[in-house]
Amino acid sequence: MELLAANIANADTPKFRARDVDFKQMLGNVQREQLQSTHTSHFQFADAASSADAVKYRIPFNASVDGNTVEMNIEQAAYGKAAADYQATLSFIQDTGSSIKRALRGE
Repeated sequence: MELLAANIANADTPKFRARDVDFKQMLGNVQREQLQSTHTSHFQFADAASSADAVKYRIPFNASVDGNTVEMNIEQAAYGKAAADYQATLSFIQDTGSSIKRALRGE
């Protein structure tokens, strides 16, 4: 969401290139690092380099005269989807927690 917000904020900046995360590559980096751990109780966290490798520049559908690749309709739709997904996840977690609490109380 931070990258999408930065893209939207720089929509009028000449020569700004819109960025996005390659989620599949980032997940692959984390999985490879997890498989290389020396013990099952050891956790390895993704370093900044592997996370930065997953950030890519977005290819625009329509070219801009000033070289800016931000397309507001695409950015706003992606931001709205990400916000809705985040809200749905929070709602699911809250509902699951409430169900567990009710079960523990015997309701």
